[in-house]
Amino acid sequence: MSIDSSIVEFIYREARLQDEHRYEEWEALWTDDALYWVPANDDNADPTRQVSYIYDNRSRIASRIQQLKTGQRHAQSPASRMRRVVSNIELESEDGADVRAAANFLLIEVRHGEQNVWCGRTLYRLRREDGGLRMQQKKVLLVNNAEPIRNLAFLI
Repeated sequence: MSIDSSIVEFIYREARLQDEHRYEEWEALWTDDALYWVPANDDNADPTRQVSYIYDNRSRIASRIQQLKTGQRHAQSPASRMRRVVSNIELESEDGADVRAAANFLLIEVRHGEQNVWCGRTLYRLRREDGGLRMQQKKVLLVNNAEPIRNLAFLI
């Protein structure tokens, strides 16, 4: 199954907006029924019964963005410098306006002179709306999600 270039471009743009702390533009990528999920301990844990690193609905995504924009979120003041490499983008399914895609990522984060490496696979549920794509769900499967991790106070 070949992947439409608009899907690839969307995933690359979403990553760049995160890395560049362009919070309002990143937030605008989401649908009204959005879900942003980073499971802990198990890629398929039940987020209603087990702890997740992030489990945000649309309202919580907006709240997270507002906190980051204040510049007073201690864990991100100053903001981490980040760059990620996105690869292995695959189309999992496409049914009308609904698209499921996945991609691997490697993220380098530098904060207070310390470099951290984050990697994993992101599962996307995208929706074609108003002539473009929007994110309905983003599930980030960290390779080390069963290990203790540093503060995840940025957009992964």
